[in-house]
Formats: sequence, structure tokens, C-alpha cells
Amino acid sequence: MVTIRDARLADDGRLLEIYAPYVRETAISFETEVPELMEFRQRMEHVRRRYPYLVAEENGRVLGYAYAAAFHVRAAYDWAVETTIYVDKECRRGGIGRRLYEALEAALGTMGVLNLNACIAAPVDGIEDGHLTNGSEGFHAHMGYTLVGRFHKCGYKFGRWYDMIWMEKMLGEHVEKPRPVQAYADVNFR
Repeated sequence: MVTIRDARLADDGRLLEIYAPYVRETAISFETEVPELMEFRQRMEHVRRRYPYLVAEENGRVLGYAYAAAFHVRAAYDWAVETTIYVDKECRRGGIGRRLYEALEAALGTMGVLNLNACIAAPVDGIEDGHLTNGSEGFHAHMGYTLVGRFHKCGYKFGRWYDMIWMEKMLGEHVEKPRPVQAYADVNFR
């Protein structure tokens, strides 16, 4: 049975194992070099200071992870985050991504976050290749995100150009005086 839990720093090696093929073999990540373990751990620590960083686990094995990070550092953006998700390539299309995002959205809603933003690599003119499909855009659309922007040919990897799209999802009503967003560690979520 798959369970969703908070990531621990001790998960860093397994999470990097999941992420590395996305860097080496796909244009899903525009990163071109797999980060060192210490760099990856520092990224995790930075996110976990304020936002949820979740893993999907089955029988003690982590199958995927999702997290939110600041959309922008300016205070007026506090109610907006950027979401990220990676699932072990052997475990995709099994509902793990959906479960991770549902848990992430619930946690973010409890914190008071209103806007979810996803930055997604996209094939130019929608023409898929061996390094990138339209799968991530389709997944996000299935999860209720809508396309709000496209940057044309802004990423170059594997000898070709790729677009970047932004998709968004609203979690709540945008009232005149929203409550302040709380840090994930400060909310009684689980």
C-alpha cells in the first residue's frame, strides 16, 4: 500500500536516484548535470524550512516525491508557490503522482496558500521526441491546472530547443484581506 509522508533528509539519496534519470535522459528538467548529493540535500533543507516536501512510499521504498517552493521571494507573492513532482520512471501511471499532488495541495491549503504554479518543459509545437512528451502538461491539466503562458524555445538540451509553459491552479478564494500564509511546520496538518 502506498503511503504519503513528509520527506526526511535521510531520503536524499533515494530522491536523487529518482531525479537523476530526468536530468540525464529527459528534457523534463532543464538541469543538464545531476547535482551532487550535498547540493541536493541543501535544496531539500531550503524547501523544508517553509514548505511541504512529501514522498510516496510503499513497503519502505520511496517511489516519488513532490514539494512546493516560493514562487518569488517578494512578500506580496506569499500566497503563491511553485510545485514540483518526480515519480520513479518505473512507477509512473500508477496514481502515485495524483496522490502526491492531492496531499501537497491539502497541506498548502492548510497553510493558506492560494495559487499553485507549475513550470513545465514542453515540446516545441507539441511535437514529442525521445526526451520529452506532453505527459506533464496532460497530468497537470488532469489535476486541474490551466495553461497561462508559454516561453518559446527557451531551453536547449540534447541538441534541440524546448518550450517552457506555466500552468496554474487556484486553491481558494482571493479575498480582500487574506490570512497570512503559515510555514508548513507551524500548521497542524497530519
